[in-house]
Amino acid sequence: MQIRLWNPNLKVRLFGEGLFNLLFWMYYPFITVYFGAALGSHIAGILMSIPPIFSIIGSLLGGALADRVGRRPVMLLGASLQTVMFTLFAMSSSHWMDYIAFIGIGLGGAVYRPASSAMVADLVPAQNRRQIFATFVTANNIGAVLGPALGAVFFFHYRQELLWTCALVLLLYFIAMYIVVHETLPQSAKSSPESSIPITRVFKEQLKGYSIIFRDKVFLVYILAGIFALIPIMQLDLYLAVYVINEVPAQALFAWNDGSLVLSSTEIFGWVLGLNGLMFVLLVLPVTKWFRHWKERNVFILSSLLSGVGTFSLGLGTNIWFLFFITIIFTFGEIVRSPVTQSFISRYAPEHARGQYMGADNLQFTIARFLAPMTVFLSSWVPPMGIFSIILAVACISIALYIQLFRMHVEQPEAAD
Repeated sequence: MQIRLWNPNLKVRLFGEGLFNLLFWMYYPFITVYFGAALGSHIAGILMSIPPIFSIIGSLLGGALADRVGRRPVMLLGASLQTVMFTLFAMSSSHWMDYIAFIGIGLGGAVYRPASSAMVADLVPAQNRRQIFATFVTANNIGAVLGPALGAVFFFHYRQELLWTCALVLLLYFIAMYIVVHETLPQSAKSSPESSIPITRVFKEQLKGYSIIFRDKVFLVYILAGIFALIPIMQLDLYLAVYVINEVPAQALFAWNDGSLVLSSTEIFGWVLGLNGLMFVLLVLPVTKWFRHWKERNVFILSSLLSGVGTFSLGLGTNIWFLFFITIIFTFGEIVRSPVTQSFISRYAPEHARGQYMGADNLQFTIARFLAPMTVFLSSWVPPMGIFSIILAVACISIALYIQLFRMHVEQPEAAD
């Protein structure tokens, strides 16, 4: 489905979200360093464990509101909250106020995302959703590749200007959404008795709604499988950083007659990160097209297998080119998974509760983010191959859960392209 044929809602969001994600990656990777330098590494470590809690609250609230008041108002709410918090961050002279603003930015993003994903599912036929979601992933990962390199300069030397730019971009995006984006809430949800519930009762009713969702055994197995699948994927900036920097020696990337280009352990890890991001930008759309006729079951299993085996294999050697080859393997596992995750839940969720399911779907990322750092904690007592074996075992558990999931849920064939 070519971009020129997209609904205007999607075109505005692709441009706005892509630009904001570039700015996001110019500050996000350096936040822990910033708070660590200001407040101490121990306090910063504790502080950085709190934002995922607000992400859970924001995702559940955003999903519930999206099914009651509509996708567009919730997206406007999330964007406006982020705009205000970036402004507060830019004007703040207190590190604690900076931290409050940082939490607010994350909360605004968490509120925005379920409604955003639900809008894609509302507008796009099932057979085209993988490609649309893959296009958004590509736009986001362009920012993930370019952002950190730019942020290393701008965040530390021109932080106020960067934060004001983020606030301005989000304000312009808010205005563009307000003018161009129209509501897509399905008629079945509009006519649902739940959609007329006063906002003051949303919290009470959303708890009731989510209790029903989490009694859905198929959905629960899907969330558990996703948590175990994401733990290996999230190791790239967790245990893999520790392993490469501490265990991989400095070595030559290229050698010639008069010398060589020698990379330190830290630089090798930077190259691994760069390769990972570059693959996402270049391959998400082609890979999604290659696998568009694969069953979602097989894509999920392939993803867990490649990410698990690939990450485990990193412990088998320290040669730089071997590390690059293995990086390609586990990154490919991550790439094939990305569009299918949103595609699956958009097809599975009932139309009248699509926003709530999208919000609950984000729990797998949040819970995995809580659990994934355990590998770093265990590395003080367990040798590298022990940690890599644990990561492989976690991936195998996710494969078993995905097999069970698709025994419980019969996948419906997509319409022909």
